[in-house]
Amino acid sequence: MARRSIRLSTNILRTQLAVLLGALLVAFGLALWQSHELLVHQFEQRALAIADTVTVAPGIAQAVVDGDPGGMVQERAEAIRRSTGALFVVVTDDHGIRYSHPVPERIGERVSTDPSAALSGKTVVNMEHGTLGLSARAKVPLRADTGRIVGEVSVGIDAEEIAASLWRLAPSIALYSGIALAVGLVGSLILARRLKRQTFGLELNEIATLLQEREAMLHGIAEGVVGLDPSDRVALINDEARRLLGVESTPSGQAVERLAPPGRIRDILTGAIEGTDLVALTDEHCLVMNRMPVSMQGRDLGHVVTISDRTEQEALLRELDSVRGLTDALRAQQHEFANRVHALSGMLELGRIDEATDYIAELSATATDLAARLQRRIASPQLVGLLVAKSVVASERGVALVLTDDSDLPEGEADPRALLTVLGNLVDNAIDAAVAGDAPRRVEVAVRCDPDTVRVQVHDTGRGVPADATALVFEDGFSTKPDDGIRRRGLGLALVHRVVAQHAGRIEVSPGPGAVFTVTLPRLGATSAADCPAAVPR
Repeated sequence: MARRSIRLSTNILRTQLAVLLGALLVAFGLALWQSHELLVHQFEQRALAIADTVTVAPGIAQAVVDGDPGGMVQERAEAIRRSTGALFVVVTDDHGIRYSHPVPERIGERVSTDPSAALSGKTVVNMEHGTLGLSARAKVPLRADTGRIVGEVSVGIDAEEIAASLWRLAPSIALYSGIALAVGLVGSLILARRLKRQTFGLELNEIATLLQEREAMLHGIAEGVVGLDPSDRVALINDEARRLLGVESTPSGQAVERLAPPGRIRDILTGAIEGTDLVALTDEHCLVMNRMPVSMQGRDLGHVVTISDRTEQEALLRELDSVRGLTDALRAQQHEFANRVHALSGMLELGRIDEATDYIAELSATATDLAARLQRRIASPQLVGLLVAKSVVASERGVALVLTDDSDLPEGEADPRALLTVLGNLVDNAIDAAVAGDAPRRVEVAVRCDPDTVRVQVHDTGRGVPADATALVFEDGFSTKPDDGIRRRGLGLALVHRVVAQHAGRIEVSPGPGAVFTVTLPRLGATSAADCPAAVPR
């Protein structure tokens, strides 16, 4: 039968009780030893007081000078011994010869211990063995009226009295130790219950298993996870979160504000911006972040921030949205082409050959006119292709997309990838805004090359950007358009702003009616990019 494991709280309680009991036993022994030392000191002082009393007793010093062993000295010494309970009161002359002793037969003999210290004028108190056993004794010089030392007085108190007094104190010390043990037991029980509550009743093996599972989960999942304690300090952070946030090392207990520079990501981490699936952009990633409170059994445990990398997904969704728009435009062109084929077929059936030929020539010129006009003013084939595709989409949605007559962009004047991102997102937003506006719906695109900069301007006939939103339109996730359920709103202008900032450019917006977005980028051949003002603050 498997042995049942001991509960964590029980194990802690047993350990505490063992430590507490051992400490109390040591304390009890030390208390007894200290009490013994105090009793020895008290009995030595008591012996000293008795000896001092004998030295000042009338006639004793003179009797010793007169050489009268026994007699009056013995009588008075014994009277003092009996009244004080001393073991002995011995008076000697200056040669150490006893003049008094509890055993009369030993009067006239030399004392068994060295009297030289007292005879030299010193007072001695100690524990010492003599003919009557171990005692706390005091030795003081005996002086005549002239001050001359004529002998010594030695007083002893039986050591057994010290032991008896100590045993009388032992129950009190034991009682106090028991009270301390009881208090410690109560404290141990309280601590055990608190530890059980803090560990949610988990045992040591369960805590170790949870730690292993947590480490495996945190470093195995594809999402970033940041755990925060109730004081918003970092309790844990996995490798994916470090990668997405660009954090090399994060000591435990570090404030969450230090994970990211001031901006949207820091505001989401600290909870200054609330919501679900909040979008934030870095230089490399499109992040979706959620900050969720964590509690257990009514206790606030802090927050968990999850970070998902949606860069590829968002790129695919935006590309899919563009393809869908082109597909709709091609479908519309297919219907239009079918109508034109039917019209041409009717002309041929009616024998109107000349009219059919003119009609074909007109259609061919219309199809090639836009591309030709664009190529005359813009040398980049990527931008021309982008504008041709956007014009098809705009035409299908009832919006006229035109390039201004003063547009001019020679080859190699600007980074084509940056221009594609800027122009594509601005035109998409402008078409959406124009569709929501009143007729006639129109989007004007101007691309000009200045001495040191390339200027891109997109103007639509929509309702414009609200005046109170001009400072917010470039924020990650901010959008004035409703969610279409396909892609996340509020990324286009944020991406534009990010590209402009990376190229040390500038972006401006006028509130409308009819929003005008102006982007200024440094030319590739410009002498100094510092001539371009910095991007607008976020």
